[in-house]
Formats: sequence, structure tokens, C-alpha cells
Amino acid sequence: MATEEASLRVMMFPWLGYGHVSPFLELAKKLSAKNFHIYFCSTPINLNSIKNRIDSFSSSIELVEFHLPSSPELPPHYHTTNGLPHHLHKTLLQAFNMSKPNFSDILNNLKPNLLIYDTYQPWVPEIASSHHIPAVNFHCTGAASSCFFYSNFKLQGKGLQFNFPAIYLRESEIRKMIASAPYDTEAAEDPIYTCVEKSLDFVLVKSCRAIEDKYINFFSQLLNKKMVTVGPLAQSGEEEEEKDSVIMEWLSQKGKSSTVFVSFGSENYLCNKKMEELAYGLELSNVNFIWVIRFPSGGEKIKIGDVLPEGYLERVKERGLVVEGWAPQAKILGHSSTGGFVSHCGWSSVTESLSYGVPVIAIPMNFDQPLNARLMVELGAGLEVLKDEDLEFDREEVARVIKEVVVEKSGEGIRCKAKELSEEIRMKEEGEMCGVVEELEKIICNKNLDE
Repeated sequence: MATEEASLRVMMFPWLGYGHVSPFLELAKKLSAKNFHIYFCSTPINLNSIKNRIDSFSSSIELVEFHLPSSPELPPHYHTTNGLPHHLHKTLLQAFNMSKPNFSDILNNLKPNLLIYDTYQPWVPEIASSHHIPAVNFHCTGAASSCFFYSNFKLQGKGLQFNFPAIYLRESEIRKMIASAPYDTEAAEDPIYTCVEKSLDFVLVKSCRAIEDKYINFFSQLLNKKMVTVGPLAQSGEEEEEKDSVIMEWLSQKGKSSTVFVSFGSENYLCNKKMEELAYGLELSNVNFIWVIRFPSGGEKIKIGDVLPEGYLERVKERGLVVEGWAPQAKILGHSSTGGFVSHCGWSSVTESLSYGVPVIAIPMNFDQPLNARLMVELGAGLEVLKDEDLEFDREEVARVIKEVVVEKSGEGIRCKAKELSEEIRMKEEGEMCGVVEELEKIICNKNLDE
């Protein structure tokens, strides 16, 4: 492992949610193996959640605390989007924006050669520039969804048109997305795409040509910037948790590709009605399953038995394992007994599923998730559970899609396509990372020449 003195020093500054911190950390691991010393900057609550994932990288990944102003409404344990009550998301963004001086001091003290920054941070590249530090945006969402949003909302019909009919949003999905946005969607400056536009020379994209080639090219046209893909950055599944062994032992007793993994990410929660329909859908499918159930933090403690149909756990105990809070997703997806992923289609979950060759049963919730689900359908590596105009799904539809993807002959092409894409992704992964390193070194070299 390279020492700090021999390394190029890079500050990585993700947005304050697990869906951003995790891909930034996986990229940090990749770069640390390529002679980069990483300063990984986030709030203490986020850094505490990843400490166990960098034990073997302690000489090349250095955690740097970024402090937000605390208040009775936003104490330090709320300095993250994980478990944050919805009404506090805008408060968190405001606190983040008030912390510009703190971040400027960090840059001044550490003096990295390069900054890699995230979304919701339009002021970050400006502060970096004031310290003569080049800044590159790392776009953690997919190119297809990014093109859709950028061309339809930011450009408002001007310039290049988004002519990819497979990728679309329904009116009810658009209304839900706008209502849930943590910033003013009517504002003249969109903090997400302003961040991308301010990236120096190129944009790092968490994607790969094997799955999004045409969308990556179109995104490049829209922004007039080079898109440098970093690959899917799937977790390796090496971290151990106490309950890993119980879950993996249970899974190992099931037949090959016979089990679905059910998880809706770290920040999505099903209402009681959706929970009930999903529970019955899993039961009706007659397919083995591992179901991770999460509840919002704070408030009255909820028990799993209270939200599932009466007698459910007893009825499904031979083929269903219900887990509260967390499960080793990478290990489960990489196991030979796993044959499908019932997912909300967050971008990291989608790319991780493709990396392991597991087809997706898509039940998207919000934001880019419906677009990611439709990309999986377009690729032929998944099917979407259909919903009504109120975005509700029913148990029969859940069971139908699970059976088709995992069991039935009609889903054979989907299963084969997922495996095929996995092989293609893995073949190109190392080459993509070499391209990333080359571009980053070029920027640092040009900065040194200018000085």
C-alpha cells in the first residue's frame, strides 16, 4: 500500500446519505490501490457507519470530520439522511450550506491535490477554486436517469431532446418526486445539475458502457463534457457482521437460484398497506425469500410481527427468512442460491445486482428509481411490478413477476441476460478504473505545471 508521502492526495466529499457515502467509499478503495491517498470527508455520524469497512485501508484512507451547526431540531445524530425524518431534509441541506467556512478550513489545512465532490454541493467547487484545487464531480446516479431529468427539467425542451421512449416517468411519479425533493424545485439554480456543470474537464459517472453506453454518450452531449465511467463499484461483501453466518447458513440450504432477496435500501420504508401486499405476494409466489425490513428511527418501537399478516412468519418459516434492519446484501447477491432481487431500484442496488448477475424484480419508490427500473426492463435483465394510478401494487402482481423472473420458462431470457451483463461488466472493470486514474493524474499534472 502506498504511503501518504508517495501518493497523490485526493479529498472525497460525498453528500450526507448512505447511497452517496457508499459509492464514494468504494471508489476511494479503488483509488487507494492506485497510489492515491484519500481524505474521506463527512459528518461524524456518517464516518462512524463506515469505520469497519476501511480497516484494511487505514494507511491510505483517512477519515476527516466535517461538522455542521447543531440545533435542537438537528442534533448531530441527524447530520445524515439515514433515518432522518422527512420534514428535516431541507433543514439538513440548510445546515450543510451554512458550513462552507468549515469546509474551506479543511481544504486549507490538508491542501489536497484534487477534490472529488458530489451532488447538492454547488458551492464546493467554488471554494476549491479559491484554494487553487481542481474539483471533479462524481455523479452517483445512472446516466439514463440523469439525461432524462437534465433534458426534461433543466433544459425545459431547449437543445437536445430526450428521445429514449423506454425511459419515462408517469405523472403521478413526477408529482411524488417534486413533493419529496429536499430543495426548491422551482429555483432558478438546480443544485444537482449545477454541480455537474461546474466539474472541471470531465465528470466521473457511476456506471459502465456495458449497460448505459447510449445514455453516457447523450449525457456527454448535453453537458459538453467528457464522461468517465468508474464501473458499478459493487461492494465485495468482505465485511463481517454477527448475524451474517445465520443468514448465509440459511441461504446455503436452498437450491441454486431458488431464492429472492428483498430489500428497499437504507432510506425507503413501506407503508402498512404496501407491506401487507408484498408479504402476501411473496407467500403466493411459493419462492424462497430473504426479506430485510427497516423501520424509521425515532418514535415508538415497531415489531416485525406487528406489521405482517397474522400467522405469517409461521406459515412461511420453511422458505422465508425475515430480517430486521440489515443484511449482507453483497454476500447474498453473490451466493449461488440467489435467483432474483426484489428491489426499490436505487442506483447502487441496480448496479450491484447486475455485477452479480442477479435479475431484478423492480418495485421503485421515488426519484430516479422508476427510471432505473425501466432501464433494467430495457436491458432485458429485470421486470417491473405494475402499479395503479395511485402507485399502489397488489399481491397477485408481485407473485406473478417473481415467478416469471425466478422460476418460469418465460423468464429464462431475463436470467441469461443478467448473467451475460455481469460477465461483460467484470471484464471491463479494471480497464475503466485505469481510465479514471489516467484522467485524475492528468488534472493534477496540469495543475502542477500551471503553478
